[in-house]
Amino acid sequence: MRTLVSHTGTRYDVSDPRWKCDSGALLDLEFTPLFTPGDRPGMWRYRAALPIENDAHIVSFDEGGTPLTRTTVAGQDIWLKQDHLFPSGSYKDRGASVLISRAVELGVDRVVEDSSGNAGAAIAAYCAKAKIGCDIYVPDSTSPAKLAQIEAYGATLHRIPGSREDTANAALKAAKGQFYASHVWNPFFFHGTKTFAYEVVDQLGREPDRVVIPTGNGTLLIGVWIGFNDLLAAGRIERIPELIAVQAENCAPLHARRNGTDFTTAPTRAEGIAIAEPARQDQMLDIIGRSGGRIVTVSEEAIGDALEQAVADGWFIEPTSASALAAIPRLEPAETVVIPLTGHGLKSH
Repeated sequence: MRTLVSHTGTRYDVSDPRWKCDSGALLDLEFTPLFTPGDRPGMWRYRAALPIENDAHIVSFDEGGTPLTRTTVAGQDIWLKQDHLFPSGSYKDRGASVLISRAVELGVDRVVEDSSGNAGAAIAAYCAKAKIGCDIYVPDSTSPAKLAQIEAYGATLHRIPGSREDTANAALKAAKGQFYASHVWNPFFFHGTKTFAYEVVDQLGREPDRVVIPTGNGTLLIGVWIGFNDLLAAGRIERIPELIAVQAENCAPLHARRNGTDFTTAPTRAEGIAIAEPARQDQMLDIIGRSGGRIVTVSEEAIGDALEQAVADGWFIEPTSASALAAIPRLEPAETVVIPLTGHGLKSH
């Protein structure tokens, strides 16, 4: 049974193609997953745990099942989950596969999305496969490689001057009367990103002690929380790992909100987490607290140093991914630490 539930408590039938409550509040999806082994490759091996009714609606490139590789970062043993190896070059393919499958399920023929680059590329890729039209709104400062990728998929690209929030507002206006395939507002997206947690537990054979996540809009943080809670409810793990949200010092709204300090923004290399006004910040703060986690900020110098070291070690990742690596020296050691490599380096040039 799938039900849309507003943050105000209002409930909606899942057949309603809405992305927010009538009050304007955010929605979450109530859905009880099953862990019946499937025969599909990648993340769709968890078919019974994903909220799509009919296999005919699934839009997939057999994404998922990315390697979990042990390495050393700042003298600590770390597991790197290589989600930069997805078809569109970022972990956002997890959410895009489920969300665009949902669009097919609803008979949608065109969608709107806004993004700092990776989510837009992922939605554009899956819309291309599904033969669904899409309008992608991006800040005009987005990396040229990401813009070229989005256009190559055949999406209509809208470059918006100003901040990331200006881009979101332009997309919200455009989404009136259209299906808003938002990786922030549409809760089906998180039921794709939750498969990160499923795969990590399957690969390790247990839950990790800590997951360190670059965090802007919280697409992976929220998904990972849902996934680990699914596994806990099913008796697959004994506890929820500590979730560490990493933000750039130049754009750290969650850190400021948690500490009651003033907040200003400045440009950051980690464009994927440069979100000054995340719509789900209350939800993210609650998740971080309930997991026993915390918020860590990293400087531009630390991001640059971590990126340089990662590339020197053979990991070609984008700066947003490097922000999580930069956080490791600021954390006390833990036995099992997992970091997602969220995006490929080719996308940031």
